[in-house]
Amino acid sequence: MKPTGTDPRILSIAAEVAKSPEQNVPVILLKLKEIINITPLGSSELKKIKQDIYCYDLIQYCLLVLSQDCSRIQGGWTTISQLTQILSHCCVGLEPGEDAEEFYNELLPSAAENFLFLGRQLQTCFINAAKAEEKDELLHFFQIVTDSLFWLLGGHVELIQNVLQSDHFLHLLQADNVQIGSAVMMMLQNILQINSGDLLRIGRKALYSILDEVIFKLFSTPSPVIRSTATKLLLLMAESHQEILILLRQSTCYKGLRSLLSKQETGTEFSQELRQLVGLLCPTVCQEVEEQKLHQAACLIQAYWKGFQTRKRLKKLPSAVIALQRSFRSKRTKMLLEINRQKEEEDLKLRLQLQRQRAMRLSRELRLSMLEIVHPGQVEKHYREMEEKSALIIQKHWRGYRERKNFHQQRQSLTEYKAAVTLQRAALKFLAKCHKKKKLFASWRGLQELTDARRVELKQQVDDYVRRHLGSPMSDVVSRELHAQAQERLQHYFMGRAVEERAQQHREALMAQISTNVEQLMKAPSLKEAEGKEPELFLSRSRPVAAKAKQAHLTTLKHIQAPWWKKLGEESGDEIDVPKDELSVELETLFIGGTKPP
Repeated sequence: MKPTGTDPRILSIAAEVAKSPEQNVPVILLKLKEIINITPLGSSELKKIKQDIYCYDLIQYCLLVLSQDCSRIQGGWTTISQLTQILSHCCVGLEPGEDAEEFYNELLPSAAENFLFLGRQLQTCFINAAKAEEKDELLHFFQIVTDSLFWLLGGHVELIQNVLQSDHFLHLLQADNVQIGSAVMMMLQNILQINSGDLLRIGRKALYSILDEVIFKLFSTPSPVIRSTATKLLLLMAESHQEILILLRQSTCYKGLRSLLSKQETGTEFSQELRQLVGLLCPTVCQEVEEQKLHQAACLIQAYWKGFQTRKRLKKLPSAVIALQRSFRSKRTKMLLEINRQKEEEDLKLRLQLQRQRAMRLSRELRLSMLEIVHPGQVEKHYREMEEKSALIIQKHWRGYRERKNFHQQRQSLTEYKAAVTLQRAALKFLAKCHKKKKLFASWRGLQELTDARRVELKQQVDDYVRRHLGSPMSDVVSRELHAQAQERLQHYFMGRAVEERAQQHREALMAQISTNVEQLMKAPSLKEAEGKEPELFLSRSRPVAAKAKQAHLTTLKHIQAPWWKKLGEESGDEIDVPKDELSVELETLFIGGTKPP
């Protein structure tokens, strides 16, 4: 439902967005920033403007633009960074009203995820950038996007859990670059200062990933800014949550953390926070005793468990030795078989080589004997003929190989071509049948009205024809009568054509009915086998046909019931006359099927 009293500036922007092409939408949405900036913060007017922007789906348009490829957006990262500011400012302090569930469960998480994805894209572009000016510009845009995300989280703290569990945020936190890493660490510190309780509500895997990355940056990064931010982050998490402090003290993943922190350089800007963190990680005497007891208990449990596992393995040792021996023997057998096979292959190769050498030697001896027979003047000619024959044999084998290869490569295309031809032929036949049916059953639609240009063209053609074919002079009255007769005949033709079409359709319907009746009669059972209402299905609709059937039936009965001496001299094809009074029976007693009562 659209609100009443909408700001005309919002209405004009919404109308421009609806009418403009897709590539101009981001530039039009930037006009919202000017409207938001000139409106005082915290005023009812700003709240009303945000409600109007949401009701006219301009926030959704901003979200759709941010989800697109940045290279397709006019203005590039400048436009995208400004749209993130507009989206974060519009979402904070907005009262969605009836669409609150959709706003909080779908739109806000999607906006936060888009901000993180834009941050990852900027991180990638920053790493790939070669010029210092380009890097500074991309870092500035990255700072704007992170500030917009922080502003959104400040207004909606329920999104902090989604952000901390996001894979995009973890990838941003794992950045090796000093500027990007410090910006992400500062954003994480500010988020935890807003609401650190969400840190324990995230998954254990995500919590371990964040702690691992912060500790890694503390010890591996030479930058004092990142180390200071990492120290403050660890101190903030340890002071805020006792569970994280216990995790840092007792977990085997962070064993030795306190000693490494103690070895860090003193006299730095974050030395005070470092000492506080080391002090938090140092347990008291009772805690040390408790940890020692727990350690001893763990060692005892491990000793019992290892002893049990060792005894279990010792019990399985004989079967393991047998399995090992079996495996070794099978492997040795396979190796011996492989060695024998290789020897046989080498012997076969040697025999083949000797056979080739023997054949080569014999062929050379045969050539020498043939050369002795050939006349010295014909030797060159003989060599030439041999070379030509050899070349022809090589060409023949090469062409055969090439053609077979081309045939195998073109077999699929030939099959597809034949299938396409078959489909086209069938489609053309079907279309021709459809066109024929349409042309056959097309009704008269009347003549199209002539335009003035067509009338002038037809008049010109008529005048040219009359000029070329001068006929006998005809009076105006005779021509009018001739024209009237032609119109009357044309009208009679068109009227008769409709009657003929209806008669043809009636004949076709009658023929179809006769075919159906004949088919039913051919499939009809005998009277002995008929049951129920089956005889009623074969009743005739025509009274003359029923009368003829009645006459034939009476004739057959009379011929059957007549004495034998009356049948003498009759042939099977002779007809028997039946008196008309016997036929004066009500036709309702006959099988007259499908007729309506008169």
